[in-house]
Amino acid sequence: MNLGCLALALVVMASGCGGYRLGPSNGVGAREQSVFVQPFLNDTLQPRLEDDFTHAVRIGLQREGTYRLGAKTDCDIVLEGVIKNYRRQGLSYNPTDLVQVTDYSLVAVARVTAHDRRSGKKILDRDFSGSTQVQAGQDLMSAERQAMPLLANNLAAKVVDALADGTW
Repeated sequence: MNLGCLALALVVMASGCGGYRLGPSNGVGAREQSVFVQPFLNDTLQPRLEDDFTHAVRIGLQREGTYRLGAKTDCDIVLEGVIKNYRRQGLSYNPTDLVQVTDYSLVAVARVTAHDRRSGKKILDRDFSGSTQVQAGQDLMSAERQAMPLLANNLAAKVVDALADGTW
């Protein structure tokens, strides 16, 4: 009786993994296609955002592994991004001075498009947003500059997931 229950339990557990497939979920073989990440453009008044966002998307694609990075002339997909909005919003305030902000939320929105280099067919065309928090401290500009890679990574993770999962 115990042996029969154990066998039944193993069959039930094994059948739960029957539909699982190792590798990319968009039907493309791992590292089968290459992506060229065009340097992002910055349509905001905040300087130097484009470098952090471009770098974060490239690193995210390498880490995720579905695509490999390629050159513009021989890649399969060209990805472009334009940072459309950047804002800093107060989250918490000094309890003794309600005008002084202690924590900020940083939010960026980028329009990202990707197209097949050969056919020109659009693969991805939508807005993505990223956010992070920063403590103001004594030097808000330095704190904001240090938080910028975190903001870029947050947005880049969403872009990479959308491209890799094929949710276009």
